Amino acid sequence: MGFSKATPALLCSFTVLPLASAVANGAESDALMVAELDPIVVTATLGPRTVGESLSSVTVVSEEDLEQQSPTEFSEVLRGQPGINVISNGSFGKNTSVYTRGTGSESTLFMIDGVRLRSATSGSAPWQFLPVDLVERVEMVRGPKSSLYGADAVGGVIQAFTLEPSRENSGWVELAGGSFNTGKGLAGVSVGDGNTRVSISGLHQESDGTAIIENGEDRGYRNSAGVARVVHELDNGGQASAVLMQSEGNTEFEGGNTDFMIRTLGLRLDTPVSDHWRTSIQFSEARDEQETFNDLYADSVFDTRALSGRWENTFTMDVHELVVGTELVNDEVSGTTNFDETTRFNTALFTQLRLNFGPTDLQFSLRGDDNEAYGKYETGGVSLGHAFDRAHRVRISYGTSFRAPTFNDLYYPLEVYSWGGSYSGNADLEPEKSGTVELGFSGRYQSWFWDFAVYQLDVENLISLETDNTGLMSPANVNKARIRGLEMASGFELDGWNAKASLALMDPRDRETDNRLRRRSAQTLRLALDKIIQTWSFGGTFIAEGYRYDDAANTKRLPGYGTLDLRAGWEFAPGWSSRVTVANVLDKEYATAERFDGSRYIAAGRTALLSVRYDFQ
Repeated sequence: MGFSKATPALLCSFTVLPLASAVANGAESDALMVAELDPIVVTATLGPRTVGESLSSVTVVSEEDLEQQSPTEFSEVLRGQPGINVISNGSFGKNTSVYTRGTGSESTLFMIDGVRLRSATSGSAPWQFLPVDLVERVEMVRGPKSSLYGADAVGGVIQAFTLEPSRENSGWVELAGGSFNTGKGLAGVSVGDGNTRVSISGLHQESDGTAIIENGEDRGYRNSAGVARVVHELDNGGQASAVLMQSEGNTEFEGGNTDFMIRTLGLRLDTPVSDHWRTSIQFSEARDEQETFNDLYADSVFDTRALSGRWENTFTMDVHELVVGTELVNDEVSGTTNFDETTRFNTALFTQLRLNFGPTDLQFSLRGDDNEAYGKYETGGVSLGHAFDRAHRVRISYGTSFRAPTFNDLYYPLEVYSWGGSYSGNADLEPEKSGTVELGFSGRYQSWFWDFAVYQLDVENLISLETDNTGLMSPANVNKARIRGLEMASGFELDGWNAKASLALMDPRDRETDNRLRRRSAQTLRLALDKIIQTWSFGGTFIAEGYRYDDAANTKRLPGYGTLDLRAGWEFAPGWSSRVTVANVLDKEYATAERFDGSRYIAAGRTALLSVRYDFQ
């Protein structure tokens, strides 16, 4: 599939204009029906809004979607979604990176239940260690959101929501087993008493894994995780809640293994102050701890701890809304590496204004960050949306974002390697800064929807490694990048059928060399179809991605691939159900990354998993 720099503009001309014309003339008969496939999201704006009202490109994976798809890893939920590339060093808990709209993994903000989680040393989130079985819902917001969340929300924000306690006393137990000696046990209970709800859930899973390079040995994975949540409804309409998620275990890789632990803890109070003023305050802690044992290199420990406090105040007047807030974040790192600095503190003030004038919505956002490591930085965004009728809407937006240099970028001490080269951090680095313009159209009807968006993202001060004449490698602000793209999504729910399709075309370019940015695929396609027939369900997902390069010089080409997953479920007795999934049915061998020696990290082949579950009340 070819894709030139002019493709987004051409597709915009040939696709958007006919859509606009159809809207103006009154499209199909159901165009005036109330949109039912317009879910509520909270990540795109500072408060719950429908996808259409958010004026952003959003993909929602609901509880029903997760139940039908039965993914075995969190990355399977993201793979092939519009604008998202997932890069992995093999299957079963191996290092994973998520690129949103062509930006690096450090430029996608990851949150769990409103708590930001990442490594302050590498900058990336530990996607591979979040157990997908404890996730109830996922929201993927594409586009700049630094004006709401600060650093690193350049390509977008992905938020996972863990299991919510029900108002009825209930519980569940599940056992699963499958290929590569994979075994898993899960259980959970939810109790409600008056205004208070409590839930506890957990799992343990182990797998011998599979080879992650050709002719390699199997590399296993072990994980124990749990979620505990307390929710108390206040008499004045407010809510107090606490949620703890922890996942720990061990993953093996080529040449060693890593003990890991990730944890998020959030305490939140949301309460009305008056009829027009609502306030919320959240205190949170996030930890990412990894101890790595290497066969060839010295063992290492990298621990990250982030403490944060966030206060939001929402003022309403008729249909208009103003949000004003502040956020304090303190990052701490420790371990075997003697960083020149081990803490950094960030303060921020932010505001969002939402105005509604009948069919037209306006949104403005502004945030100022003051970081003791890299100074002050301001970001903003403006969005306009117009509804032609109750089903069709156009949106246009512009926003700025920035990516903060990591502790490795800024403070990594001089290290000399046996082959003669060396590496050192650069304390003079500036944050990467970017601006994104986006135009989108959508149609949402009683049983189906479509969404179309084109965008351009320009990045300056791109951080990349530079090598001087002595062999010293150090990060520097040298490159510029331009990323142009097009995203289309559609789906329907009717008579037990549930179908979703998405296509993304992208041209991520280094403006200095005109090469494609490393590890980005220019084309992704995802098709999912499920059918419920009484107590049975059947479905499948097809994902295809185009080729990519593993190096900045575009000499190491990794071919594109397509995979097919199939699944079936059966509710065979009251409270009892079973599911079987077969991933990569055609046993396709593919790779999204290479090792330093030129060998490729390969994904698992055909993988089957059978589970049996009992739900009780």
